[in-house]
Amino acid sequence: MNLRVTFKNLIILFGLFILGSCVSSIQQNNSLTIATSSGIAQGSLKQDVISWEDIPYAIPPEGDLRWKAPRSLIAPELVIQRQEGNGCLQEASIYAGIQGEGIVGQEDCLYLDIRAPVKNLNRRLPVMFWIHGGGNTSGIKDYYDFSELIRRHQVLVVTINYRLGPMGWFTHPAIQGLQNGLDKTSNFGTLDIIEALKWVQKNIQNFGGDPNNITIFGESAGGHNVLSLLASPLSEGLFHKAISQSGYTTTFTKEEAFGSDRKDIYKNNLAADKVLSAHDLSGYGSIKNLFISNQKKYGDDYQRYLRSIDGKDLLETYKKISEDTYDRLPILTRDGIVVHIDGMLAGLAAAKKKNNIPVIAGSNKDELSLWLGSNRYFVDASFPFTKLIPLPKIVFKRENLYKLWVKTRSQGWKLRGVDEPLMELEKSGNNSLYAYRFDWDDQASSYFADFPNLIGSAHGIEISFITGDFKFGPIGRYVYPKGELRNQMQETMMNAWASFAKTGVPITGKGVDWEKFDSKNRKFLKLDSDKYLSLDQEMLSLEFILGNLKLSPTGTLLEKCLLAEETFFNIGDRMDREFLAWDNSVCEQFDMLKERKKIETDLIEEYGSASVF
Repeated sequence: MNLRVTFKNLIILFGLFILGSCVSSIQQNNSLTIATSSGIAQGSLKQDVISWEDIPYAIPPEGDLRWKAPRSLIAPELVIQRQEGNGCLQEASIYAGIQGEGIVGQEDCLYLDIRAPVKNLNRRLPVMFWIHGGGNTSGIKDYYDFSELIRRHQVLVVTINYRLGPMGWFTHPAIQGLQNGLDKTSNFGTLDIIEALKWVQKNIQNFGGDPNNITIFGESAGGHNVLSLLASPLSEGLFHKAISQSGYTTTFTKEEAFGSDRKDIYKNNLAADKVLSAHDLSGYGSIKNLFISNQKKYGDDYQRYLRSIDGKDLLETYKKISEDTYDRLPILTRDGIVVHIDGMLAGLAAAKKKNNIPVIAGSNKDELSLWLGSNRYFVDASFPFTKLIPLPKIVFKRENLYKLWVKTRSQGWKLRGVDEPLMELEKSGNNSLYAYRFDWDDQASSYFADFPNLIGSAHGIEISFITGDFKFGPIGRYVYPKGELRNQMQETMMNAWASFAKTGVPITGKGVDWEKFDSKNRKFLKLDSDKYLSLDQEMLSLEFILGNLKLSPTGTLLEKCLLAEETFFNIGDRMDREFLAWDNSVCEQFDMLKERKKIETDLIEEYGSASVF
């Protein structure tokens, strides 16, 4: 009798187990398949993180939609498929995460990815919305994997593509002059980011995210875009916290963006008719002149011509101008629609409707080492093990000048990309502001290079401590050596970023309070390994930074002028008059563009390339 009861009980238990497994499978499948306004997304599960990839958030900006504001995509029945190579048009670069040769990518590129921890449904997780960097000319959402942050801190992360270069930012009277509403902007890439945020507001609850708790964050051009969203009136209500990592506030007037001012050799001329005419197609040869003579009558024809030019040809022109003229190619434009007519700083000061948004802004102690550390003007390189190891051995050639250049430019970055934007936000009434300087430089030296001195706290090096995905090409093991110091920095960064996303207050978990920033004391947190993690303050100014440059015993007069010019012209709007007046106008004796070209030409003639790589 007992045996029969036991066997019957086993049958029942087995049946319940099978039923439970089916229910569990159904629940898991339901958590992976999500309906959205632009299609049905099928997730994939890997190590407790669910990923939904290549979700379209707007109609492809192709054909007649090139150089127009993004259009919402309403296609709830669409079955979304994973794709390969849907990055926006750009020059191939392993550093941007998109490989190949020449111009790669496509105009149909407005997609986003979502990653969330398992058991995400019926929860309202903080949403972290990542905007990639790359000068707004390169980059792709697929390069960044925040899975470790998601696992450890139970947040949901969105990564996006947005139009780049001349596809995302373009000014021409045949475009803006004939369009209406938002289409009259020059800042299409910025509108893409805003459209993605609108999509997130509408759909993220289905993935377990909280539409009322969205943190935008980004590095370099991504940080620049974060600041532009804080300054733009069109992004109101779309996010609730913001983090700018090594951002900047550079903008261009519409005249600079079009290239109509020929008095200044630094003005860009991408959109000038003589450049575009190089791509005249059959049947369009005379349209340019007709348009110039009568824009109203021939505007539609010329606009069709501009949209008929192959996108890759446009980018080739873009690339050539950059190489030939050292132009800072026009990106964010003061159009009075997306961007304040007086520039981004003015927009930040006027952002009174966003003065309740907590903001973190910071820069890295050695920003410029990312570029200067491979420049043959400062270093020598040899390849002693070419057949076995394709790594160069790098040694300093002008170490003191290198350190002066890195320090001057990095201080300028902190002043113009951190302190000034935060002080403008303070004018709007915002009192939830936090500043940092990333100081971690615990790299491992090797036979190939003195990495702590060569790279140090380089531009972008902090990102891996937030993602937990440590990569730096073939030298990653030296830049991010495994061990306690790396672990400490990762824990601090993840704690601070995640706690800020959850509560609006960054908490490191290390017993060091991150005090707020204000213009009177300019306190900032030095982000470093536990021993050096500390609060500090400094009252930087261009007078102080360039006064130290003037008095430095290092560098020739020409080198100092080149460095001063970079400091006046980068990270914020150009300061031409201030540069020309610097040090009693001593730099006027030089043709700066000619001198820069000569340095690069000499390096190429001697070494075959200005860069070690």
